[in-house]
Amino acid sequence: MVLKIILLLSYILSAVISIKLILENRDPSKTIIWILIFMLFPVVGIVIYAILGRNIRKLKINKASKMADNMKKENILFNLDEMKELAKGQSSMIKEGKLPGYENKDFRVLKIISLLLNTGIFPFTINNNIEIYVDGNEKFYNLIKDIRNAKDHIHLEYFIIKDSEIGCKIKKELIKKAREGVKIRIIYDDVGCWRFWFHRKFFKEMKEAKIEIVPYLKGKIAIPVGGQINYRNHRKIVVIDGKIGYTGGINIGDEYIGKNKKFGYWRDTHIRIEGTSVYMLQMIFLTDWYYNTKEVLLKEKLFPKLNSKGICMMQIVASGPDSDWESMHYAYFYAICQAKKSIYIETPYFIPDESLLKALKCAALSGVELIILFPKIADHKIVNTASYSYFQEILEAGGNVYLYNKGFLHSKVIIIDDFMASTGSANMDLRSFKLNFEVNAFIYDKGVIKEIKEDFMNDLKFSEELEINKFNNRKLRIKIKESLSRLFSPIL
Repeated sequence: MVLKIILLLSYILSAVISIKLILENRDPSKTIIWILIFMLFPVVGIVIYAILGRNIRKLKINKASKMADNMKKENILFNLDEMKELAKGQSSMIKEGKLPGYENKDFRVLKIISLLLNTGIFPFTINNNIEIYVDGNEKFYNLIKDIRNAKDHIHLEYFIIKDSEIGCKIKKELIKKAREGVKIRIIYDDVGCWRFWFHRKFFKEMKEAKIEIVPYLKGKIAIPVGGQINYRNHRKIVVIDGKIGYTGGINIGDEYIGKNKKFGYWRDTHIRIEGTSVYMLQMIFLTDWYYNTKEVLLKEKLFPKLNSKGICMMQIVASGPDSDWESMHYAYFYAICQAKKSIYIETPYFIPDESLLKALKCAALSGVELIILFPKIADHKIVNTASYSYFQEILEAGGNVYLYNKGFLHSKVIIIDDFMASTGSANMDLRSFKLNFEVNAFIYDKGVIKEIKEDFMNDLKFSEELEINKFNNRKLRIKIKESLSRLFSPIL
């Protein structure tokens, strides 16, 4: 009797939630998936929805808007206002078909720059020098060197920080700098760093050294509920003295330096920036800091005057559920549609929406060389399995899929012809485009694009092609697993 009452209440609540989902005008595929989950898994389905399903995008947008208004009233938005004016001026110049510092005048680049200017405050900058790292050992070697040379402040923002060999090494360096008087602030994702709910000594030692540490979207229990678990801060940002910045795909953990037996060598992409674009990384960090602490840190010394650093042309782009527009999603879609020769993609997860999938298939069918480089080793089984169902359509359209087998491929890169490359924290999946807080660098410098392309081609040497004839002959049970996993792709 009790069980029947629980089931009845579950179905009533499921019906109410289903009506709410329909009225929110969500993606129909997502709505249908949730309704199916409610029907097939009563009670359990509601629990899953409570953890993963609530749409807090509008709430985040409203909260971010109020936050910006509060900052404006306090008259401390001088840097943000300057960026707004810069973006406004650049938009006007692009409409006239020109942009100072960009001599190639590729119509496609101007349009991508314009799109990103109109979907957020992402100014185009030319005073930059970029170093590209292809694994964690390179990144951490240089990062530790820069930490040791810091004079004023160090800002770190990571999705995952682990109590690990490399984590302890960085902790030791940070504590040393804090004792020298360098101001250190750290933002970590409360879900990505869930282990620290049980192992708090790691952060405690840093806090005792006066290092400020805050979680992003702090949960009330070890696995936060109420929708927050679905909105993760996936960004990787380091800013040192306002002059040096890091961003990319590498978190802080031993697997990222190849010390995990399951994955072995860990192939990733991370970049070190000197120049004007560091201001953009600084603004993203400071906004995230204010969002979680209500502490205003927009001070002139955090944005020091910069001499000439290089001529690399780029835009730093942030996206998340607090944005009005899915900036990276739109930019990728437009760039793919504009490809004439080639599209090269490296991603550990491949869950595109219908628009991106169609754009990629259209490119392949029109004769554009499409290569997707994907890890042979899986770190998230259901996401990996779902990805193969999309590969079926890519291969049928004439695209190419290669499986990286030197180790685990975690690199997030897209290269369109020779006019644009993007790398950062965003994967080629719905979560990165719609749910996570992400940051990427859009690069328009031919020299840097050439280097990223060479790294991609080198990775192909350690990869095996997924041949369509062999792929089509895989066992029926595997096809069923892929199709079932794909059903859940809108919420993965």
